[in-house]
Amino acid sequence: MMTTWLQRNHKSQKVASKGRSISTYIDNQTIVTEFILLGLSSDPKLQIFLFIVFLLIYLITLFGNLAIIVVIKVAPHLHTPMYVFLSYLASLDVAFSSVTVPKMLENFFWEKKGISIHGCFTQVFFGMCLLVGEGLLLSVMAYDRYIAICHPLHYAVMMSKQLYSQLICGALLTGFLYALLNTLLLTTLKFCGPNIIHHFSCEPPQLFELSCSNTFANHMVIFTLGSFLGMGALLLTLASYVRIISAVLKISSTEGKRKAFSTCSSHMTVVILYYATIFFRYLKPTSKDSQDQEMAPSVVYFILTPMLNPIIYSLRNEEVKRGLLNIVSRVSESDNV
Repeated sequence: MMTTWLQRNHKSQKVASKGRSISTYIDNQTIVTEFILLGLSSDPKLQIFLFIVFLLIYLITLFGNLAIIVVIKVAPHLHTPMYVFLSYLASLDVAFSSVTVPKMLENFFWEKKGISIHGCFTQVFFGMCLLVGEGLLLSVMAYDRYIAICHPLHYAVMMSKQLYSQLICGALLTGFLYALLNTLLLTTLKFCGPNIIHHFSCEPPQLFELSCSNTFANHMVIFTLGSFLGMGALLLTLASYVRIISAVLKISSTEGKRKAFSTCSSHMTVVILYYATIFFRYLKPTSKDSQDQEMAPSVVYFILTPMLNPIIYSLRNEEVKRGLLNIVSRVSESDNV
């Protein structure tokens, strides 16, 4: 939806957009204070359908990930580093989905799909923080599986509680610092209009296009530091799985191979889903043909991936399924008493 800009009154400030301030006129420059998120569709009938679909996805995401967290917390046999990492992954997925989906659902019912500039920066900060944190956590989980399969006799010593706590804190702290640096650089930019974002959430590429400032430093930090963290995490993950596969192929028994691969299959599926969507979003050539091509990967990693992760783990991990069944049976027994 195009924004109606008010005429400049000398050295004064004016309010626009149906009683809500979207821009301030200072001297000869317009300073945007609000962005308009066009979302996924402008068709009212399609919006109702999309609202129902994404509300269901969000509820499934919350229920699935919270169920994983509760199962791991309650079941004593799941109090191991592998499942501690999984509980943190589920927590990140809940937070990651909650960064964008509630605002997107709210905008389905507003004619004016606005978000303040501070709200937009907040979305960017938490989105980048959780995205990087999750990627690093997946690498930590791959390293954990490498030690468990390649050095099983030394696993308890090598993956001590102190070490896995440090690895988790390191992954989350790195994501926080990366997001903080990029968000601080983002706040130095000026936005003079237009303020239309062809997306359902705020992401750096869209904001850079709307800025009337020089965004070279922002691009360089995201590209260099982001590439370093992303490629570093990916290489660590790949190296871990190369060693894992090599060790598994040396196992003589078919049952041993099956058990080893089943232990890692869920994590490998999540890793592939994570990196495939991220690389498609940020490394593919820029296309001006369709805005939908830009939003599709964001829908996958912001909305669908957090929902799929607990489903993948609960369906392909026997220990998690056993923990879920134990909780369900306890609840049923308590209801029958």
